Amino acid sequence: MSTPAKRELLSIGVFLMVVVVSILLYMPLALLTDWTQVFQMILLMFGCWTIILAGIRASNPQKYERRPYSTFAWGLLLATIGGAWFVSIYSWIYSLMVLLLVIAALAIVSALKKR
Repeated sequence: MSTPAKRELLSIGVFLMVVVVSILLYMPLALLTDWTQVFQMILLMFGCWTIILAGIRASNPQKYERRPYSTFAWGLLLATIGGAWFVSIYSWIYSLMVLLLVIAALAIVSALKKR
């Protein structure tokens, strides 16, 4: 099995674990108050996994694979959507703060990115 196929299989496993953890946070633990927060947590946690995957890809890049920066940006986008959606329950100001934080992080990463 090639390395990209192993990463895809690993990502599927992580996604299923994220779904299970999100459901556990809602059903027996009751840490999430609304069923829509399950989807918010799934987006947030899988976005975090995608950011971690970008770090794994940066350490061992494949020839015809998506660049680690692109994977990082997608992960950050997923985590931002989930996080902003989650904190929008409390106030739209918090969602704006999350959005500004992500723009700042992308600006820093883009500035430090090697060509």
